[in-house]
Amino acid sequence: MSAVRFHSLKKVKVFLSWLLGRLLFFTGRVAPARAVFWGYLSYVIVGWLLLSLPIARIVPHIAPIDNLFIAASAMSTTGLVSISIADNYSLFGQLVILALIQICGVGFMTFGSFILLSRRPDLPPARTEVTHAVFSLPRSFDVFRFIRSVVLFTAVIETAGMLLLWWAFSAAGAPRPLYNAFFHSISAFCTAGFSTFNDSFIAFSGNIWINGIIALLSYLGAIGFIVFVDYWRRFRRETTQVTLTSRIILGATFWMTLAGTALLFLAEPTITTLSPVDRLLAAFFQCMTAMTTVGFNSIDLGVLSKGSVLVLTVLMIIGASPSGTGGGVKSTSFTAILGVVRSALRGEQRASFSGKSIPFERVWQAVANTTLYLILLTVGVYLLDLTETAPFDKIFFEAASAIGTVGLSMGITGTLTDLGKFIIVLLMIGGRIGPLTVGMALFVRRHEEPADSDLAV
Repeated sequence: MSAVRFHSLKKVKVFLSWLLGRLLFFTGRVAPARAVFWGYLSYVIVGWLLLSLPIARIVPHIAPIDNLFIAASAMSTTGLVSISIADNYSLFGQLVILALIQICGVGFMTFGSFILLSRRPDLPPARTEVTHAVFSLPRSFDVFRFIRSVVLFTAVIETAGMLLLWWAFSAAGAPRPLYNAFFHSISAFCTAGFSTFNDSFIAFSGNIWINGIIALLSYLGAIGFIVFVDYWRRFRRETTQVTLTSRIILGATFWMTLAGTALLFLAEPTITTLSPVDRLLAAFFQCMTAMTTVGFNSIDLGVLSKGSVLVLTVLMIIGASPSGTGGGVKSTSFTAILGVVRSALRGEQRASFSGKSIPFERVWQAVANTTLYLILLTVGVYLLDLTETAPFDKIFFEAASAIGTVGLSMGITGTLTDLGKFIIVLLMIGGRIGPLTVGMALFVRRHEEPADSDLAV
């Protein structure tokens, strides 16, 4: 490595150390929602600067808007790409993308808090508040033990996923099986959808092992750390039953997967020529990627029927679960609203699920979050329709994928105008942080932020 390049990397390291120090200083002195907002935004800026370095690319030039687009997509764990990752970025650039996915996928404060906890028995109160905001934790969860569990769970699952994918990719004859296993294990668990394969997983559409491993990693990331910690506490007999949040998450995940798979299997004409097993696998994998917001695809989405596109769009909007690595409205918000509808039809005054009443403040947040989400989606679609020439259904799908941090596309991402790319960047950032959190960060004073509860939404 040349002396000039070494000196440049040293400057970058010093700058990042200074920026991290200021970020930790800053987040300890502002309201949690604002700390989350500025924290994630700072990672986009840092990622943009790193991807703009000559060492990060293997082509003569990459447009600044494309570097910003990729940085925002990685931070938000979306997976939409305006240019090919494999064809434009060097190993350094790909590792920067992977670092953004890993750090922001499990919460931008997690690793810093884990380091602090390794040196002291507790966290400063401000960092505790921000962690509760990032993960939407119920009141009953011990944040210190939760963070340790998140880091351990992430390390174990991603390592196991890498080893399994290494074997599966090797057996399938994939290039660079170890590196691709490492990259896709992190990308899948963090529900990022970034791939070093230009056609995502279309080349492996009939490979049960690769599809199954990716699906397992995606589900483990999407259902959220609350469920894992909840059942671990139950296994250790620290509690007698799992929380209502965990039951809602698992129930919603199962039924959405079943319904989406059945609809695509029965009604999507482009997969009817496949064998029954491959047809079922394609339908399941595509619904799984939409619902968990992982964003991989094993079939060409550009030729899907409008009915199947609608199914996938609904799954993308509902999305994954709180405290997980996925996006969307969140399954708990969706079920809370269904609980309100069910109670209204029965003439009841309080929303309930599985015989238990849902706290009013969580219903209130679910309605507010969903409303703001749909407003932001509507505005994004309107603006994209003004700037782009693509058909409306593809524009709507692209916007829903961006705000849901999904990463699925019907093939128009690379053809977006610079203004269209910037609109998608804003949608991805807003979707990762959460419309409600963005609104609170910009318009709500610290003492006005809502109190916590025993149900995450």
